[in-house]
Amino acid sequence: MTTSRPAGDPRAPQSEHLVLDGVLTAEQAARTVAGILAVQREDGAVPWFRGHHLDPWDHVEAAMALDTAGEHEAAERAYLWLARHQLDDGSWYAAYADGDPDDVTDRGRETNFVAYIAVGVWHHYLATGDDTFLDRMWPAVCAAVEFVLELQQPGGQIGWRRDDDGTPATDALLTGSSSVHHALRCALAIAEQREEPQPDWELAVGALRHAIRRHPERFLDKDRYSMDWYYPVLGGALTGAEARERIDEGWERFVVPGLGVRCVVPNPWVTGGESAELALALWATGESDRALEVLQSIQHLRDPESGLYWTGYVFDDDAIWPRELTTWTAGSLLLAVAALGGHEPTCAVFGGEQLPKGMDPDCCPDA
Repeated sequence: MTTSRPAGDPRAPQSEHLVLDGVLTAEQAARTVAGILAVQREDGAVPWFRGHHLDPWDHVEAAMALDTAGEHEAAERAYLWLARHQLDDGSWYAAYADGDPDDVTDRGRETNFVAYIAVGVWHHYLATGDDTFLDRMWPAVCAAVEFVLELQQPGGQIGWRRDDDGTPATDALLTGSSSVHHALRCALAIAEQREEPQPDWELAVGALRHAIRRHPERFLDKDRYSMDWYYPVLGGALTGAEARERIDEGWERFVVPGLGVRCVVPNPWVTGGESAELALALWATGESDRALEVLQSIQHLRDPESGLYWTGYVFDDDAIWPRELTTWTAGSLLLAVAALGGHEPTCAVFGGEQLPKGMDPDCCPDA
């Protein structure tokens, strides 16, 4: 199926990049990958766990994790599930019971959920060099981006949701918009690869980045949530010294040494997904040592039998909560480990230096 490969083809039959001291041995990494595969349905859907729901964002994250382990066929089936079940307006519903496309449990359509297909498709292409796949997924990516940009506000921020009756939300979430920023840059990378310029997307991503960097008042105040702290860095809107300063400012509020990252302050609850995502953001800023420490700190969440990870831990009560072993928690950890291990597709997607930036608006210039 592969017709061409990117320069310096990063593929390798082994996955040494998933072995990390104090985090994963080769055997543990294989078990974690097997744990995600055991949840994936035959049609490609990857719910949180069997019997729970699928949301499009976490579905893509799990597919990306499979690609880090060379499970390209399984990852492709996950993306083709999205292509088959995309709605006429380019979106997907927010939740499907156990990944069943005919059993929708949340009929809202969230912009960051919809946009994230571009991140996964670009990651899969970099991992496989499969032009046929890219051609097949391009219409789905285009439709998803157009759906998202219909909800972009005059200030650049992205309205977070469209209700089932079609009503658009004008309120924007910093975490969601930061994720959309990342997705739009990946969509532009796909467009460049296909030699199909998208000037409107370039303007949109520039306006969005400016809003994230310079206009916090344009977003709902969710300062208590750790994702609002690190996602502008993880999504690539903040880089360099600006990114490091933001991480340092929130470190003591959110990081619990030896246990992980709080989901929300002041709750005594650390979560594996937020911790792994923070590690990925730290890696992107050049702080691999701190990233490693964070990943090592959440090994108490690992279930050795399944290879998956518990969602969170309430440390005041010494209790795992909720009692859920989620594919997206395992997926986020595998992606962070892959970046630290030098997996080139993952590094290219989350490092950001190789992604198009779009066009910055002529507004509020930096001093």
